[in-house]
Amino acid sequence: MNYLEDVQKLFLYYKHLVDSTLNQLSDSQLFWRYNDESNSVAVLIQHISGNMKSRFTDFLTSDGEKEWRNRDAEFELVDQDKNRLFREWNEAWDNLFNTLKCLEFEDLGKLIYIRNQGHTVVEAINRQLAHYPYHVGQIVMLGKMMKGNNWKSLSIPKGESEVFNAVKFTQTRHIEHFTDEMLRHLDG
Repeated sequence: MNYLEDVQKLFLYYKHLVDSTLNQLSDSQLFWRYNDESNSVAVLIQHISGNMKSRFTDFLTSDGEKEWRNRDAEFELVDQDKNRLFREWNEAWDNLFNTLKCLEFEDLGKLIYIRNQGHTVVEAINRQLAHYPYHVGQIVMLGKMMKGNNWKSLSIPKGESEVFNAVKFTQTRHIEHFTDEMLRHLDG
C-alpha cells in the first residue's frame, strides 16, 4: 500500500507545483506562447487535463485512450476562458485522486490497456507519473521565464542551498518520507 500512498503524494506535489506557478501568472501570461510552434501554459494545462481524464476514467475496465478524447484538440485553445480551464484542471485531478484512492494492493498487478497496449496497473501509473512531470517542468519553466526577477521559487531559492542544508543537518535525524517533506516545503 505504500506505493499507492507515495504516488498520490507525488501527483499532489506536481499539482502543487503547477498551482503555485499559476498563482504567480497574470491572465495574459497564462495564454502567452513563445512562437506558433510552442505551447502556452493554458495549452499544457488543457493537454494534461484531457490526458488525465482519459487515462483515469474507468481505469480498470476500459482502454486509457477513450474514444471521446480528441488529443489534437487539446493543443488548440478554443477560447481564453480561464474559469473553464481551471475547472477542467481540478476535475481531472479529482478524477485521478479518486481513482487512486479506490485501488487496492491486489489491483497493482492487474492488466489494463492504453491505446490497446497492455500495462500492469503499476506500469500505467508510472507512465503517467513520468508524463505529467515532463509537462509540469515546462509550465514551471515558462512561469519562471515570464516572471523573471519576480519569480517566487518553488524549491530552495538560488544561492540558498548552503543555508538550507545547514538547517537540515542541525536537526535530529528522523525518518520522513521524501514526498511528505516535499509537500510540507510547498505549504511552508
